[in-house]
Amino acid sequence: MALGTAGLALLFFLTAALYASVGFGGGSTYIALLALADVDYRTLPIIALLCNIIVVAGGTLRFQMRGLIDWRRIWPILLLSVPAAWAGGRLAIDRDSFLILLGFSLGIAGFLLFAEPYFRNRHAISWQSRSGSIWFAPTAGGAIGFLSGMVGIGGGIFLAPLLFLTNWADSRKIAATASIFILVNSASGLAGQLMKSQWEQGSAAILSYWPLFLAVLAGGQIGSFLASKALPEKWIQRLTALLILYVAFRILWQQFG
Repeated sequence: MALGTAGLALLFFLTAALYASVGFGGGSTYIALLALADVDYRTLPIIALLCNIIVVAGGTLRFQMRGLIDWRRIWPILLLSVPAAWAGGRLAIDRDSFLILLGFSLGIAGFLLFAEPYFRNRHAISWQSRSGSIWFAPTAGGAIGFLSGMVGIGGGIFLAPLLFLTNWADSRKIAATASIFILVNSASGLAGQLMKSQWEQGSAAILSYWPLFLAVLAGGQIGSFLASKALPEKWIQRLTALLILYVAFRILWQQFG
């Protein structure tokens, strides 16, 4: 591997600390780092989804204790996303198709990270105007959940810009909503991935990469409690977006170049 397990663990620790401070799990960055380390493509989603669960579980609990999770408004988003994430994780695809899908997904995720400040400040479109149909929220959640389950991310990086764009709530409630969305869809997607691998491969991956799970557990707790301010949030987003876009370009170049 281009990166050893110890190096990956350090990078996973830093990623978890940064993402946990804003309510995300870091799945897209874990995937990018694992891809750079040349980890088996069948193992990438399992590791990233489990790391997501570890990181956002504590943050979700804290959001709930602070009364920031509005279940009445969130459940329509989760209605189809949970089974869709399971179906996406369960879907068997070949290596080339997975890498192409991963490359494009990471490219979109990187773009959304760059564009999120624009979404955060845009108020021209209201959630109510977009959600005249009762199926708007379930359909959006289902589409994001299915894609997320396939490539091994929680989907918060896709959902949050949509919520900002539709002026769904303030930034704290959007972070809380993204956190619970990541948690339940990561768990559902992981179940699908493990069933697809017949459990043996998934169990072997979990045992082989256990230092990464300890790293994100520690990083996630530190990020949640201390909300690290080593860099301004906008620079964290930009640097992360550059990494994700680089990996997306690298994957797609290898597939099409």
